[in-house]
Amino acid sequence: MKKLIKNREIIEDTWSTVEDIDSPSELPKGNIIVSLAIWQQYAETLKNREDPLGILLASDEEPEVIKNDLDQFAVIAIHFPKFADGRGYTSARELRTYFNYQGEIRAVGDVLRDQLFQMERCGFNSFAVREDRSIEDALNAFNDFSLAYQADTKNPQPLFRR
Repeated sequence: MKKLIKNREIIEDTWSTVEDIDSPSELPKGNIIVSLAIWQQYAETLKNREDPLGILLASDEEPEVIKNDLDQFAVIAIHFPKFADGRGYTSARELRTYFNYQGEIRAVGDVLRDQLFQMERCGFNSFAVREDRSIEDALNAFNDFSLAYQADTKNPQPLFRR
């Protein structure tokens, strides 16, 4: 089973991702993360699921489109298609700051150790590190810096005001 970092701990990933189906009857049982397209097409059916549900936002999909449905999702996964694409940082920050989402926000895709500290500051609390990288080494990223000067989702005051 895959592993991920959640709340600064390595855990088993119990979620499967579904990005394309022809009918909601094709959805597997258990914890699933569906694409925004599937959610938009089958939202009424998905709202009646007994198992936990998550949603996957591509880097070009705005969190605002799901703001009225946030209570439906146990996890919101934000895809990073490549290391240099920073749009996901903004999406996580918006979910935490503007929409007050309290659930799991997971970084998926091209997620590398060097990003984790800043991703957490923007609101991510779960990280699916790229499979060709060491998840144990990535966990050490949270110890790279002892504090941050700027405000973030956990500390809304900059250091000089704390």
